[in-house]
Amino acid sequence: MELTKHGHACVVLSEGDRRVVIDPGAFTDPAVLDGASAVLVTHEHFDHFSPDVIRSAMDADPGLELWTNRSVAGQLEGLGSRVHVVGDGDAVTVAGFDVTVHGELHAVIHPDIPRILNVGFLVGGQVFHPGDALTVPGEPVSTLLLPVHAPWSKVSEVIDYVRAVDADQAFAVHDGLLNDTGLGVIGGMLGERGPGTPTPYSRLAPGDSVDL
Repeated sequence: MELTKHGHACVVLSEGDRRVVIDPGAFTDPAVLDGASAVLVTHEHFDHFSPDVIRSAMDADPGLELWTNRSVAGQLEGLGSRVHVVGDGDAVTVAGFDVTVHGELHAVIHPDIPRILNVGFLVGGQVFHPGDALTVPGEPVSTLLLPVHAPWSKVSEVIDYVRAVDADQAFAVHDGLLNDTGLGVIGGMLGERGPGTPTPYSRLAPGDSVDL
C-alpha cells in the first residue's frame, strides 16, 4: 500500500489501481478526487469535508462512493446508496480494502461547544486515520496518521495518544495551520527533544508518498 499526503488532514491510500481518499477538505486541492475509487470522511468540519467538492466529484464519476457518519451523510442528500453511513464497530469493504470504524465523537474543543460526530477509519488493517479525535482502536495499528495540531489539542495529549496506540510508525496529519517553526517545535517534542514515545514519528510534505 502507498500512502500519499495531501493538504492538511487529507491522505490517499493506493494499491494498484485502487485509490481511497480520506478527508479531502477545504485545505486540499479538489484534484485529489480525480480517479478516486472511494472516499472516507471522518466528520463535517470544513478542513475535512467540502460538500460542494464531493458532490462535484460524485457527479463527474457515477461509480464513486463515500463512507462517513450520519451527520456528513445528511449533507449529501440526493446521492442515494452511493453514500454509506457507518459507526463505531462497523466493518466494511471499501474499494477492495477491509475497513473498520472506530470512535463516535469529535474531541472536546471547549465545554461550551457541542461535540459533533467523528469516526476513525482503519484501512487494510494497517493505516488508522482518527479524524479529529484521539481514539485508540481496539486492534493493532501499523501506521498511525497523527493529528499533531488543532484548536482542541495540546502536545502532552498527542504524546500520550501516540503511546496509547503504540503503532509501528506515525505520520503527521492535521498540520495545515502550522508554519515551519511550529512544525519543527512539534516534531521535536514527538522526537528527539520530547519525553519519548515507542513509535517513530515523521512528516510527509504535501505530495510526498511512502510505501507501507
